[in-house]
Amino acid sequence: MLRLGNPGRRINIGLIVMTFVLTIFAGRLIQLQGLDSKVYMAQAAEQRVRGEKLTARRGSITDVNGHELALTLEAREIFVDPSMVEPGKRDQVATVLAAELNQPKEQIAAKLANSSSRYQQVAAAVEPSVAQRIMERKPKLVGVGSKQVYRRDYPGRDLAGTMLGFVGADGTGLSGLEYTYNTLLAGRDGEQFIETGAMGQRIPMTRSTLKTPVEGRDVRLTIERDIQWAAQKAITDQVAATGARTGSVIVLDVPSSQVVAMANAPELDLTNWAKTAPEDWVNRSVTDVFEPGSTNKVITAAAALESGAVRPETVFRVNDNIRCADRVLRDSHPHPVEHLTFSGVVATSSNVGTILASRKIGDQKLHAMLQRFGFGAKPGTGLFGEEAGLLPDWKKWSGSQRCTIAYGQGVSVTALQTASVYQTIANGGTRVTPQIVAGTTAENGAFVPSEPGKRTRVISERTAREVTGMLEAAVSEEGTGNLAAIDGYRVAGKTGTAMRYDVKCQGYCGYTSTFVGFAPADKPRLVVLAVVQDPHKGYYGGEIAAPVFKKVMTFALKSKKIPPTGTMPSSVPIRAGE
Repeated sequence: MLRLGNPGRRINIGLIVMTFVLTIFAGRLIQLQGLDSKVYMAQAAEQRVRGEKLTARRGSITDVNGHELALTLEAREIFVDPSMVEPGKRDQVATVLAAELNQPKEQIAAKLANSSSRYQQVAAAVEPSVAQRIMERKPKLVGVGSKQVYRRDYPGRDLAGTMLGFVGADGTGLSGLEYTYNTLLAGRDGEQFIETGAMGQRIPMTRSTLKTPVEGRDVRLTIERDIQWAAQKAITDQVAATGARTGSVIVLDVPSSQVVAMANAPELDLTNWAKTAPEDWVNRSVTDVFEPGSTNKVITAAAALESGAVRPETVFRVNDNIRCADRVLRDSHPHPVEHLTFSGVVATSSNVGTILASRKIGDQKLHAMLQRFGFGAKPGTGLFGEEAGLLPDWKKWSGSQRCTIAYGQGVSVTALQTASVYQTIANGGTRVTPQIVAGTTAENGAFVPSEPGKRTRVISERTAREVTGMLEAAVSEEGTGNLAAIDGYRVAGKTGTAMRYDVKCQGYCGYTSTFVGFAPADKPRLVVLAVVQDPHKGYYGGEIAAPVFKKVMTFALKSKKIPPTGTMPSSVPIRAGE
């Protein structure tokens, strides 16, 4: 016989089992919704909330008249989400993108094959019209997206390239003014947080957080675009014509010492900087140091005149050689004994005559004058890579250095330091710190001019006038710089030809050819310096650098509408008895 179980017992067991299961469920709910709720909420938010950087628009760099030399343009980044592209459609997507973006199809296909990835960049910055064409294509390319980005553009390509510098892929300045003023130009990036679904779409009516980006501020330079172009062309042509290694041209405004042009050859193409050797990224006008040669004789002349030991009409008996300690130093060319005035010494660029004048003032006074003109210190523009050159302590000068430094060998300077010396003379003996930035814009867009350059009295106005007269004589028919003469204008200037020290040959091999001067001589407005390094077709500064000076100065005078003064220079005696 079958016996039925006790119904009450079965019910009790079932209730116990149900109670146990419900207790487990309740405990788990308490854990999820109570004890661990914040942890799971944070994890859910992490999966759902997406942060996106909002890049600030980088400020522009312009010339003094507002012409843009570096600017930021809108662009689009093209990317793919490989996990959303069906395997059967990968070839089609790769074909379309390759054609639109002019990229190898295989490269794009490899990115689409990475199905474990949710993001693969295909193009960093393309024209908005190209991106629009891709995104509006029918049928729609699933898994392909675009977002707004910015790209840096340099309309002049290599115009003032090494001075301007460039930015990296992330928009950060890496050289030149782009690096020096990066913080100001870059602005501050913003950020946006939004809630998205599993397919990346934004969930409507959900919260979003926005931190608005602050746009970068503009930098206005003292450079004048047209004069910069003319200077760059002139030095590039001369470097090529003479087979030289490099060259530089600087144009300074005399009263303010603002840089009107600063050109180098070869110059850096900013649209292709990544394929250029790093040693060609530098601004040679402020980074390359060299022995100035005879352009330095104006400092010796100024020191001699300022001390009162020498007058412009003082006559020197000049041989074509002179003994200095254990060395015999020679003049710039062989000649019989000459009786030159001190003006004639400078005009004919006599090494021996300059040494004789320096002996009347002594090493300490000459060293002090070199310092007052800015040697051994950075010019103060703040340009990237600016060098101070080399000025040895006068107490450590060797026997021969006591002579060679007087005519520009044994010290080293940059092109900008040399140009600054002549700005000081042209400005009546007052040195003004060179300036490259005219001003910047404030956050409200208003222009904020830079503080004027520091003014320092170096020599007296009388000394400056007397040196100017000597420099005018140097550009006369009897001077070494006659190829720098400009019809209708009074020009003052000086040639320089110095042996060039080269690390590769471990000694002096090749030459540095220089000419620097100002015009109009009796009412100076502009200084122009031209320096050519290691020319192979000639080497004298009067032959190699003076024609560059003439081209650039002539263009600059016309561009700035500076008329001739209409006066005639005073007669400067070169030799005794004239």
